Amino acid sequence: MPYEYKVRRRVEFSDTDMAGIVHYSNFFRYMEAAEHEFFRSLGFSVVTRQVDPPVGWPRVRAECDFKQPLRFEDEFEVHMLVAEKKSKSLSYQFRIRKLNAESPVEVARGTLTVVCVTHQGGRMKAVEIPGEIAAKVEIAPRELLS
Repeated sequence: MPYEYKVRRRVEFSDTDMAGIVHYSNFFRYMEAAEHEFFRSLGFSVVTRQVDPPVGWPRVRAECDFKQPLRFEDEFEVHMLVAEKKSKSLSYQFRIRKLNAESPVEVARGTLTVVCVTHQGGRMKAVEIPGEIAAKVEIAPRELLS
């Protein structure tokens, strides 16, 4: 559906820190990877050259709350939901669940807000989300959002 995307992954050794758990910064990479896959599923990229002028999506807000660690070779899922769509920005919610536990368990929850921009003379300028992109992105039903 055009308001959610799920990505399954496995923790790589390079994702872990000296304590043997996933370094907190990698959770932001996992969320960003889900966003990129979401855009590709719609036929676009986060570096969107399919519209004129081309647009990009810099982050203006990112946060993550951690509940339990992930460790090397844990299988997990990143569930992305479109929480808000404004004329120039999108906000997402992410739920990261460990899948190889007795039953799936949520290990982190995050949010990300991105703004649609063009690059003009080396500067970014916020612009309205192009119609062809806005038409494909929906807001998740309220009951799915936390």
